[in-house]
Amino acid sequence: VQLQASGGGLVQAGGSLRLSCTVSGRTFSRYGMGWFRQAPGKEREFVAAIHWSGGTIFADSVKGRFTISRDNAKNTIYLQMNSLKVEDTAVYYCARTTASYASSSMNAYDFWGQGTLVTVSS
Repeated sequence: VQLQASGGGLVQAGGSLRLSCTVSGRTFSRYGMGWFRQAPGKEREFVAAIHWSGGTIFADSVKGRFTISRDNAKNTIYLQMNSLKVEDTAVYYCARTTASYASSSMNAYDFWGQGTLVTVSS
């Protein structure tokens, strides 16, 4: 299983970006998927996750600004980030859970993408 994240870049505060993560393999639709991020000098933290059925969970820091979705026909998940803040600057990683549910715990994920850098300027 391989995960390829893309869509990062430089954006001004208040702007938007959409990240994508494409997953290899035939069983994508059976698994929960998530996004995490790691800012410089900080630990990796949970951002958002989506169940196999489409249910979603979010970190409090991004609720109302970020949405997560999936397209099972394309083996892809998306993270739409709106109203970006400087503190959203980080490397964003997508990951696949070991089961069908979404989770905010890194321990629930067994495959990770390489990360894509999001930089929000003031």
